[in-house]
Amino acid sequence: MPSPPSAKEPARDTVAAASVPVLHPLPATNDTTVPDLVCFAHLHWDFVWQRPQHLLSRFAQQGRVFYVEDAFVHPDQVEPHLEIKDRQNGLKVVVAHLPHGLDEAHSNQVQYELLARFFGENSIENYIFWYYTPMALDKSRQFKPLLTVYDCMDELAAFKFAPPALREREQELFGKADLVFTGGHTLYEAKSQQHRDAHPFPSSIDKDHFGQARQEMPEPADQAGIAHPRIGFFGVVDERLDIELLGALAEAHPEWQFVIIGPVVKIDPASLPRTANIHYLGGKDYQELPAYLRGWDVATLLFADNESTKFISPTKTPEYLAAGRPVVSTPIRDVVRPYGDLNLVHIASTADEFTQGIEKALQQHQDADWRQRTDEYLGTISWDLTWEQMVKLMQDRIGRKTNPTSEDSAASPTPDERL
Repeated sequence: MPSPPSAKEPARDTVAAASVPVLHPLPATNDTTVPDLVCFAHLHWDFVWQRPQHLLSRFAQQGRVFYVEDAFVHPDQVEPHLEIKDRQNGLKVVVAHLPHGLDEAHSNQVQYELLARFFGENSIENYIFWYYTPMALDKSRQFKPLLTVYDCMDELAAFKFAPPALREREQELFGKADLVFTGGHTLYEAKSQQHRDAHPFPSSIDKDHFGQARQEMPEPADQAGIAHPRIGFFGVVDERLDIELLGALAEAHPEWQFVIIGPVVKIDPASLPRTANIHYLGGKDYQELPAYLRGWDVATLLFADNESTKFISPTKTPEYLAAGRPVVSTPIRDVVRPYGDLNLVHIASTADEFTQGIEKALQQHQDADWRQRTDEYLGTISWDLTWEQMVKLMQDRIGRKTNPTSEDSAASPTPDERL
């Protein structure tokens, strides 16, 4: 999964924007009145299309969704105000614009006041708070949501440039949250020790979208001239990418062409290996990815073994497989379990093992048994199913809070008990 944008990331309008996939109609929720959902996120909506966009665009088919991004601080003096941007299915992206020079406490107070005014003007009265970053508590803790959900998609405290106060804020959020969802099983094992109502929801898949790569598609112009075999990777190029492994593989196998798709964030582009057989094609639109995947012979997860990758559950694993591409990955726990254990993905710890994995994967396209087993597993997961399961849990917790019984009250943990 992509890491949060940082101060070193290009301005929001210059980052390759994601576009909406075709969403399937969703079943109606049981309630006739759907609460508004207010999401506090560390990722720009238009950065890359991933977990927040998959889930919240589905919520927006049922009710109002407001996606609150980090504030945009201007280099000069401006009047504090909110910018509202319309996105998929009526979702509203909410961005506070602030003048330069505000200290952290003043900045958070101004953002709270802007949001409180916005809530009043838009009759946001019955609402759920959905957090991707605990740091948003500083501008939101004075509100009284009907339900609080922490969708913990990554161990953010382990990422480069993480705020020093993040761990402390996360503990506060555990105390406030009614539900905690995690982006993978490894992360669940850690967070379930800190909250009694935690549930794992690993990276899922839009099979129809990535399944297009199994059909005839035009070759993207910037990839068409690259020779085969092509070894591909897409995702944010940051501290999680094992650039030493990439460089070693490229030098050892000049006959292989490495196609790297994604924006470079938080690392110096000059640090990337630059052999003639490595092709950095930059960020691409979500809609374009199947066409690139179709042209690859092998897809890879070239992740380093460091603190920032310990808890990740890469969305690209099932996306690669849905595209029909053989996959080689470093031993990320949420890739090993289940994909490696089911012999759907080759797992490699060293450059030599990765070479062997690629060599095997290059012969895998005609393996009907692998393809059948892969499709059987992919048939058990989808973003629609994840959304439905999350909604059921949320409806249950709202029901307990609005219609409490002695049995429900006894079963529900208090904030102190959750810690």
